[in-house]
Amino acid sequence: MDSDGPVLTVLGELVVDLLPVAGADAGPEGTAPHYVARPGGNALNVAVAAGRLGTRVALLARLGTGPMAPALRRHAELSGVDVSGFVAAAEPVSLAVVGLSPDGSADYGFHVQGAADWQWTGAELDAALPGGTALLHVGSISSWTPPGSEAIAALAERLAGTALVSVDPNLRPMLAGGPVGAALGNDPDGVRARLDRLVAVADVVKVSAEDLAWLEPDTTDLDDAARRWAGRGPALVLLTDGGDPLRIARPGRPLLHRDPPRVTVADTVGAGDSLAAGLFAGLLGAGITGRAALEALSDDDLLALVDDAALVAALNCTRVGADPPTAAELAAAKEQRATA
Repeated sequence: MDSDGPVLTVLGELVVDLLPVAGADAGPEGTAPHYVARPGGNALNVAVAAGRLGTRVALLARLGTGPMAPALRRHAELSGVDVSGFVAAAEPVSLAVVGLSPDGSADYGFHVQGAADWQWTGAELDAALPGGTALLHVGSISSWTPPGSEAIAALAERLAGTALVSVDPNLRPMLAGGPVGAALGNDPDGVRARLDRLVAVADVVKVSAEDLAWLEPDTTDLDDAARRWAGRGPALVLLTDGGDPLRIARPGRPLLHRDPPRVTVADTVGAGDSLAAGLFAGLLGAGITGRAALEALSDDDLLALVDDAALVAALNCTRVGADPPTAAELAAAKEQRATA
């Protein structure tokens, strides 16, 4: 990580992803599928992707117990992520069992009750927050699961106006409602209220069409949804829709669309996280560290940053699991596309 420059601070959970091994023998009765354990979670994925792109990035996370805990820390360190904001926690590490459909899209089963990620306190966050934070990214399960969600929201509200604040709902419906959600202290109305509080102070929001289908079940017009979300306070809203065009909305400006790059997809694990990291790397690399600068960014300059971010996500999708590209790999892919 560079020793100078603005800091991207990412706050959220650490998750061990169990990914199925393609083509592995499940035994004569088909009851013993093979899995490989990979470091994951929205926050870890975003931080690693940004670190590989050369961004100065710090990760605030509660590192739980279990045999995979050292691997989670090492995964971040190998990509240049500052892990001095890790809190040693007594609770267990979160676990996600991933299922992959034929098109590479992912489904998740979670083992997270009582895990370390949801237990943040205000005192822990005050002690862990690095100086020089220019952009704070929060999102996913930790941002809408109590009791730690309260401390996360309070931090976002405190930093609003002095640093850019980014929010990604990154919903997991089974954890946001139903019996599993209830065991975590979540229900749909409570999750929506916690996200409303974060979006109200956000400068950047990345939300997926899948998230919107849960948050706003009656939504049918994604263009209208992107405009409405931009009217809720953020200076920039990115609405993703799988391989369909990205929608880019800003208050008082025409809605923009951008087609993502076409690639051969291994799976989509970490795609949205890589997109977000690519955007943050571009913004901070361009010196966009405050709301006024973000609002002053021209459409052409913004689209160039979004195109780079979409390419980061696409390159991640060509590899198994959350495995985002380095800055050199991104540069090579851009050059290849320019000469194709």
